Amino acid sequence: MLALLALHLALALLAPAAAARLGRSVFLLVALAPAATTAWAATSAAAVLDGRPRPQATSWVPGLGLTLDLRLDALALLMVTLVSGIGTLVFLYCARYFPADARGLGRFAGVLTAFAGAMLGLVLADDLILLYVFWELTSVTSYLLIGFDDEDAESRRAAQQALLVTVLGGLTMLVGFVLLAQAAGTASLSAILADPPRGGTVPVALLLILVGAFTKSAQVPFHPWLPSAMAAPTPVSAYLHAAAMVKAGVYLVARLAPAFAVVGLWRPVVLTVGLATMVVGGWRALRQTDLKRLLAFGTVSQLGFLMVLLGAGTRQAAVAGAALLLAHGLFKATLFLTVGAVDHATGTRDLRVLSGVGRQLPVLAGAATLAALSMAGVPPLLGFISKEAAYEAFLSGSGTDRLVFVGLFVGSLLTAAYSARFLWGAFASKPGCARTQVHTLSPVLLGPVVVLGAAGLLLGLAPALADPLVQAYADGYGTPAEVEHLALWHGLTAALAWSVLTLALGAALFVVRERLSGLQRSAGRLLGAVDADRSYEGTLSLLDRLARRVTALAQSGSLPVYLGTVVLTVVLLPGVALLTSTRLTDDLQGWDRPLQPIVGVVIVVAAVATARAHRRFTAVLTLGAVGYGTAVMFVLQGGPDLALTQFLVETLTLVLFMFVLRRLPAHFSRQHFQLSQTVRVAVAGAAGVFVTTAVLVAGQARTAPPASRAYLEQSLPEGGGRNVVNVVLVDFRGFDTLGEITVLVVAALGVASLVLAARRRTSPHAEGETAVMAAGGQALDEPGAAAPVVVP
Repeated sequence: MLALLALHLALALLAPAAAARLGRSVFLLVALAPAATTAWAATSAAAVLDGRPRPQATSWVPGLGLTLDLRLDALALLMVTLVSGIGTLVFLYCARYFPADARGLGRFAGVLTAFAGAMLGLVLADDLILLYVFWELTSVTSYLLIGFDDEDAESRRAAQQALLVTVLGGLTMLVGFVLLAQAAGTASLSAILADPPRGGTVPVALLLILVGAFTKSAQVPFHPWLPSAMAAPTPVSAYLHAAAMVKAGVYLVARLAPAFAVVGLWRPVVLTVGLATMVVGGWRALRQTDLKRLLAFGTVSQLGFLMVLLGAGTRQAAVAGAALLLAHGLFKATLFLTVGAVDHATGTRDLRVLSGVGRQLPVLAGAATLAALSMAGVPPLLGFISKEAAYEAFLSGSGTDRLVFVGLFVGSLLTAAYSARFLWGAFASKPGCARTQVHTLSPVLLGPVVVLGAAGLLLGLAPALADPLVQAYADGYGTPAEVEHLALWHGLTAALAWSVLTLALGAALFVVRERLSGLQRSAGRLLGAVDADRSYEGTLSLLDRLARRVTALAQSGSLPVYLGTVVLTVVLLPGVALLTSTRLTDDLQGWDRPLQPIVGVVIVVAAVATARAHRRFTAVLTLGAVGYGTAVMFVLQGGPDLALTQFLVETLTLVLFMFVLRRLPAHFSRQHFQLSQTVRVAVAGAAGVFVTTAVLVAGQARTAPPASRAYLEQSLPEGGGRNVVNVVLVDFRGFDTLGEITVLVVAALGVASLVLAARRRTSPHAEGETAVMAAGGQALDEPGAAAPVVVP
C-alpha cells in the first residue's frame, strides 16, 4: 500500500517534465498509478471479502512511536474501486479531452495524480491523524485543480470557495478527532471502532467530525462550493465531484456509523441534513440550463441520499448505501464525461440551444441514457436495485423511518425529473432550435463513457457481482440469520410499487415543467431569502470588514505600541501566574561583591533617564550606559569573555544609533510624550519585575543536575579547550553556531544589496549615463545615424 502511494507521488513529480516530451499523452503515463492500484485491489479482494483485512504498519519516527498505519477492508476496497478504477478511465479520457497545445498540461497531470494518491491514502488510513493529513491534501490538490485556469476569475473564486469551506470543516473535524482519540486512548481507527468509547466528550467529538464530513460532501448549508466548482475542467468534475473527493465525507460517515450511530444526536443530525440536501439539490437541478451545473446539483442531491443511507446506522440501510455508493460513482462519472464530450463536439453545454445531438452521436447518447436511467432508478440498472433497497430499509421501520422514507421519496421523484431533463437537454431534437453542428469524437474520448455506462447495466443484470462487496461492509452491523442479498427482482413488494410511482411522478413532473414555472420562481424567491451562496459571500464580507477594523486598531504604525503590547501580554498572562503561584526561598543574596549594587544603581538610573529623555541623543547615551553597566556586571561576576562581547556589541550599536540620528529630529515628538511617558515607565518596570522574578524562580526550581557541569567536565577532554564558552559555541553546539552565522551572513548580504542598489539609483554617474543614453537616442533619430547595437 505504501508503495502504491509512493508510485502516485513519483509520477506526480515526473509529470511536468514528461509532458514536455509526451504532450497530452502524459496522461497515459500517469494512468499507470491508478491502474496498478486497481490491479492490486483486485488481487486483494478475495481475502478482504473473506473477512481478512490487510493491515500495513510502517515505522515513521520510532523514538516517538509514530507509524504509518494503513488498512484495506471491505469499505476501503469499495472506495479504492471507485477512486482508482474510475480514476484510470478519467486519466485515459484526459489524453484526448485537452487540445494538444493546451497550456499547463504537465502541471495539471501532476496535480491530478497527486490528488489520486491523496484520496487513496485517505480511504486506506487506519489512524485518525494520518486520515486528517490525507484529507487536507485532497483539499489542497482540489484547490489547484478547480483553479487550473488561473486567468479566469470565476475559476479562482470557485477554487477559493472550495478551499475555505473544506479546510474550515477539516479543522473542525481535527478537533473532533483529537477529542475522540483522547476518549478512546488511541488514534487507531480500527481499535476505536472495535471498542468505541461512550459518554464524556464523545458526542461533541462526533458532531465536530460530522461538520467536517458535511463540508467535504457538500451537504446543506455547505453545498454551494460544489456547483461553483464546475468552473474546473470536466475531467476534474467527473473524478473529484463524482467518484472521489465528495465521497470523502460520505466515506467517513460510513466508517464511523456502525460504532457511533446510536450515540447522541448522530441519527437526527445526519438524517435531517441528508434529507434537506437531497431535496434542495434535486429542486435546484430542475432549474439549471447548463448541463454541468444540472449534474452538480444532482450530485449534491445524491450525496444527501448517500448520507442518509450510510449514516442511518442499520444493516439494511448500509446495504442500500454501499450499493448506491458504487452505482453513483458509475453513473455520475459517465454523465460528467458525457457533458465534456458534448461540449467538446458542439462547443456548448447550454441545453436551450443543443438540438439533435443524440442522432449525430448515437454511441455517446446510448451510454449517457444508461447512466441517466440508473440515476433515476429504472430497471434493470444498478441504480434501481440500490434505490429499491433504500425504500425497503425505511418502509419496514418505525415512525421516524417512515418520515425519512417520505423525504427519500420526494428526493427520488426530483431525481427522476432532472434525469429526464438531462437526456432531453443534451440529446433531444427541440422544436424551434436549429440542429447543432457536431464533429466526430475520438474513440479514446468515447471509450471511458461507454465502459462506465455499460458497467452500471452489467451490475444491474448481475448484482451478484457487487453483492459480496456490499455485504462485507454491512457485516460491520452484524450478520442476521437471513441475509437480504442484492437482486433485480424481489417479487411484488411495496418498495417496487413505490419505485414505479416515483418514476411515474418524476416523468409527469418533467412533462409539466413549463406549467410549474411560476411555482419554481416562487420557490426560488423563498430559497433566495436563505440562499447559501449569499450567506457565504456575506460571511466573507463580514470577515473582511472585521479584519480591517481590527487591523486599524492593532496596527497603529507605532513600534513602541507594538513592543508594549507584546511586553504587557507576557506580564499579564504568565507573569501573574508566576507571581501568584510561586514563593522565593530565604537564602537569596543581594550581591556577591560590594561593587555590584553600585553598578546596579547606575544601570537603574541610566534606564530611568532613558525613559524620561526628551532628546534622542541623550536617550542613546543613557541607553549605552545601561549596556556598558551590564558589561561591568559580567566582569564582576567572572565572565570577561561575555563582558568583551557586550562591550563590542554596545559600541557598534551606539555607532549605528549615531548614524541614524543624523536622519531624525533632535527631540522626540511632544504631541504624545507627556501622556505616554508614565505608561512606558510602568510597562518597562513591570517587565523588569517579571523577568527578575522568572530568573530567580527558574534558578530555584531546578531539580536535575545543571547541564553546565557536563560542559565543565567534558570541555577539555572532549572539546580540547579550557575556555568552556568557546568550546560550547564551536564544538558542543557547533551546528547551532553555524546556523546563526549563516543567518547573519544572509541578512548582511541582503542589507548590503539594498544599500548598493539605493546608491546606484541615486549616484550622479548613473544619472550621467542616463542622460548620455537619452542623447544618443535622440541622435539616432537624425538622418544617417547608425543603427543601435543591442547587447543581450
